[in-house]
Amino acid sequence: MHEDTMALDKAYIAPTYRRFPIEIVSGHGSVVYAADGRRYIDMTSGIGVTAFGVADDLWRQAIAEQLARVQHMSNLYYTQPCARLAQLLCERTGMKKAFFSNSGAEANECAIKVARKYAAEHRGKECFTIVTLENSFHGRTLTTLAATGQAQFHALFQPLTPGFAHTPANDLEACIRTAEENRAAAILIECIQGEGGVKSLEPAFVQGLADYARRSGVLLMVDEVQTGNGRTGALYAYMHYGIRPDIVSTAKGLGGGLPLGATLLGEKVEDVLGPGDHGSTFGGNPVCCAGALSILGRIDDAFLAEVRAKGKHVFQALDGAPGVVSLSGRGLMIGIETVKPAPDVLKACMDRGVLCLTAKDRVRLLPALNISWDELKEATAVIRAACAM
Repeated sequence: MHEDTMALDKAYIAPTYRRFPIEIVSGHGSVVYAADGRRYIDMTSGIGVTAFGVADDLWRQAIAEQLARVQHMSNLYYTQPCARLAQLLCERTGMKKAFFSNSGAEANECAIKVARKYAAEHRGKECFTIVTLENSFHGRTLTTLAATGQAQFHALFQPLTPGFAHTPANDLEACIRTAEENRAAAILIECIQGEGGVKSLEPAFVQGLADYARRSGVLLMVDEVQTGNGRTGALYAYMHYGIRPDIVSTAKGLGGGLPLGATLLGEKVEDVLGPGDHGSTFGGNPVCCAGALSILGRIDDAFLAEVRAKGKHVFQALDGAPGVVSLSGRGLMIGIETVKPAPDVLKACMDRGVLCLTAKDRVRLLPALNISWDELKEATAVIRAACAM
């Protein structure tokens, strides 16, 4: 590692990250190289961001071509990549409108604003509470921290934005009761709680919430920041459950490595936001949208089938392996409960040239969706050995 990089980081960057002593300087696809020349297979994809790996050729070409035209215009003017991306997202999901921002937290902020404005206009201004699930994670702004159902994120930043209530996951009766008692504007869920330990919601619970939303007028919102854009083997994870949410938020893999969030609005709420109700300086940036078009345009049915096949391979290779207690997740969003502490498994993998993540007490895998079979098998063998050590 370049010692000057570490020194500069320590001197000038707020110490909010527990960085590993590795400086990544280059890479291609799912292989990255450190400053000391060491090769690593990346099973993190920047926490689910580099959907087609590092320096993907088609993605680079798309953003380079747009950079040569115009890199940014304010939202006072039209740009084609923004309009085309909104069209593609709506056509692929059945949603009606899109609002673009820079991140998942901002996409969730927009969803919350839409839900509260809709509820005030249709059910009364007292209907503003957003019900979320315990163990959820929705972002690090004050409002999305309030939405997050994990107390450890709340302690240092009181008072948080009011108007949120948390309820246990997979308890339909409790969730509906909480929504009724609080005159909720909306219920916000993640179909797989990524930061909460890669825990999938039960189909009956999700479908029950969708039925309740249709009956009650309470909106159903799905946070697809980590689970979206092909990560679980469907374009969006809610599609596994046979439901259509009123609002969907997404980010991470959508931009392929550039900052981009999107809030997708269904028929009920497509016209809730009017001029001046919301905005973003960088949201819908033409370069980011050009990159996203390159990503989203390649995630077709055949590609999703391969994501599912790769996920199945990892599950089969690790299920019942020495040191593995259980597996969770779907597609290429995988959690591994291990006998050894997850950080110890992470270090053993890193020492053997594989980069992984943790989530709660689990090892978490979020490889690039197009990771090669050879690299996936090599990394899985390393992870299996690290769990058994």
